[in-house]
Amino acid sequence: MTNELMALAQGLFDAQPFSRFLGAELTEVGPDSAEIRVRIRPELLQQHGFVHGGVLSYLADNALTFAGGLALGGDALTAEYKVNYAKPATGETVIARAKALVTTRRQSVCQCTLHTVSAEGEERLVAVAQGTIVAAGDRAGRS
Repeated sequence: MTNELMALAQGLFDAQPFSRFLGAELTEVGPDSAEIRVRIRPELLQQHGFVHGGVLSYLADNALTFAGGLALGGDALTAEYKVNYAKPATGETVIARAKALVTTRRQSVCQCTLHTVSAEGEERLVAVAQGTIVAAGDRAGRS
């Protein structure tokens, strides 16, 4: 990861009010990948004590879009994504790790895994997502 790439990605991330509201952190980026973390707090849980699916969905969507946007070389938008919830999300932190799998001039198909981290530092896979990310602005055919 270059400092320039992280600075670009961090600037875009910091411009997202919802990410700040959730307390999310962009912790790693690469030319076609991204990692976002959220510390689990009581207000992010649903009635059974698990991390709410909406929080996991946000993490998947944002990580997919950052990975795809970086692979596309600029600003990007989510065209579609799907999340498979595999296990209840409990622990201290949720981590979303996304990577672009196939990138063309205008779109990138990306995959994301979501893990929880226990107090002991043990990671557990809780969800998997896949999405299509498209270039924003002029490169996507609009101005």
